[in-house]
Amino acid sequence: MTLLRVEDLTVVFRQRGRPDVRAVDGVGFSVAPGETVGLVGESGCGKSVTSLAVMGLLPRRGVRVEGSVAFDGTELLTLPPDKLRTLRGRELAVVFQDPMTSLNPVVPIGRQVTEVLVRHRGLNEGEARREAGDLLRRVGIPDPSRRLREYPHQLSGGMRQRALIATALACRPRLLIADEPTTALDVTIQAQILELLKTLVAESGTALILITHDLGVVAGMCDTVHVMYAGRIVERAPRHDLFGAPRHPYTGGLLASVPRLDQPRGTRLAPIAGSPRDTIAWARGCAFAPRCPNRVDECTCATPELLGGRHGLRCFNPLRSGPVQEVAPR
Repeated sequence: MTLLRVEDLTVVFRQRGRPDVRAVDGVGFSVAPGETVGLVGESGCGKSVTSLAVMGLLPRRGVRVEGSVAFDGTELLTLPPDKLRTLRGRELAVVFQDPMTSLNPVVPIGRQVTEVLVRHRGLNEGEARREAGDLLRRVGIPDPSRRLREYPHQLSGGMRQRALIATALACRPRLLIADEPTTALDVTIQAQILELLKTLVAESGTALILITHDLGVVAGMCDTVHVMYAGRIVERAPRHDLFGAPRHPYTGGLLASVPRLDQPRGTRLAPIAGSPRDTIAWARGCAFAPRCPNRVDECTCATPELLGGRHGLRCFNPLRSGPVQEVAPR
C-alpha cells in the first residue's frame, strides 16, 4: 500500500528580469506506511524544495508547481488551502533543519506544542498541557513541566530539536518529513535523535522521508534511497543495493568522498571535481556531465532517462565496478 505518491513534480522559481530557475525537475517517488525513504544529494540539488512542495509550504507568488502529490489518494497540489491546513499537523508533519528558525522565539515551548493539540485534536488547555508534557518526556527532555514554561533560547540545540520533533509528533502523523534533522547537532545528540525517529517508525508505522547529505545517516536509517542532482533523481535503489554496488558516477563520488577510519594517516580524500554550479541544462544533456569522470560524447548532447525498476538509473555510462566503500551506519 502506498501512502504518498509523487509523480513528475516540478518546481520553477520565477523572478522578473532573470531566467527561470527549475529547482525540481520531474521528481517522482512513493512512500509506504512504516517505510523510511531517503533523499540524498549535495546542497542545492532540490531536496528541501521537494519537501516544501509536498507540504504545500512554498510561496504562491513567483513559484510554479506542477505534477502530482497524492497523499492516501488525495491530491495535495490542488487541495484548497483550508483543507490542506487541516491535513498539515494532523496527518502530515515536518521537522526542519534549524529549530531556532522554526520555533517562535517569543512564545514558550509549551504554547507552541499545545496549540497543535488544541487545533487538531480538540483538547482543552489542561488536557493539551498534560499531553505536551508527556510528549516532551517521550522525546527525552528532562523535567518537562519546567521546559514547557521556557523559551527556545533557554534550551540547548538538542532540546530545541527534540521539542520540534515533539510538536511534529503531537497528532501522531501518518507521514513525517525530516529535513536534515541532525545537521546542527553534535554526534551524541545526532544518535539520540535518529534513534527516536527509528522508534517512531517502528512503533506507529509512520512513513518517514529523511532528507540528508550524510550517507552514514542513510546507511543506518533508510529502506530506499533516492539520489538527487540538479533537481532530478539520478539513481534510486534499496539501501543495500545502492551501497553495495552504486551505478551512477555521482553516487560513487559521494561514497568515495566519505572519510574512512580504516585508511592510513595521510590518505587523501577523493572529492567530486568541480561544484554543483558546474552543470548544463537537463534539456541539453546530463547535468552532471561537466563533473563526471565517466563522461562520453552522448552525455552532452542527449538527456538520459531514469530507467530500471528496483534499481533505477539515469546515466549513459554507469559504473561497472564493485562497491566503492562501506559506510558505517549512524
